[in-house]
Amino acid sequence: MPEAAEFCVTERLRDGRQIQIRALRPGDEAEMRAAVDRASAQSLYQRFFGVKRGFTEKEVSFFMNVDFASHVALIAVTREGGRDRIIGGGRYVVTTPGTAELAFTVEDVYQGLGVGTRLLRHLIELARGGRLRELTAEVLATNTAMLRLFEKSGFHLEAKPQDGVVRAALHLTG
Repeated sequence: MPEAAEFCVTERLRDGRQIQIRALRPGDEAEMRAAVDRASAQSLYQRFFGVKRGFTEKEVSFFMNVDFASHVALIAVTREGGRDRIIGGGRYVVTTPGTAELAFTVEDVYQGLGVGTRLLRHLIELARGGRLRELTAEVLATNTAMLRLFEKSGFHLEAKPQDGVVRAALHLTG
């Protein structure tokens, strides 16, 4: 899906700041690593369901090597100090034909400003364009902000009390 690989839009956050939502590029690796370093332990725990302070080279390769068909990744970028700064990112990975799993995170100081909402909206558009039928995500039951975002975006939420996780699903067709 070449349009996903070239995806780039400008958005305005709730506080009036402008950001760019665009496709992840190979040259973004250093700033992606810096964004992870800026993330709080809580944010990383909510994203990865465990303590995470760094990534193996294999994990970095997975995050950076997207094909924009079965693995689509967008980043939210702002301009600070004369350089681009990644403040959030989202992706989906096709898990079975027609279904993809979503995941994303937003830098702590930018949470609550609509970055996640905008990333999710564009990932849904790209998934529809890629003819996916369903997007799913697993969210810790304690991650109320993410659960509200999914619910507000039309996802069906199903709690899995035995493991403290909520499954979110959005049907993209009919």
